[in-house]
Amino acid sequence: MLVTASAVLLLGLLIWFLLRIRYLRWAEFLICGTFGFLVAKTAAAPVVQAALDGVSRFLGGVSS
Repeated sequence: MLVTASAVLLLGLLIWFLLRIRYLRWAEFLICGTFGFLVAKTAAAPVVQAALDGVSRFLGGVSS
């Protein structure tokens, strides 16, 4: 859960920054957000979560 909250915060800040520098428009932001919500409701959600967990374990092992 902590990794998920951190990932959401980091991705949210990235999206805010891209919107701020006008690299990402509102339409693209809405499409990406809708896609994320739809993926969370499919069978792909556990695969995405497992990939995020694997990446976080890898990054945690790199610093040790």
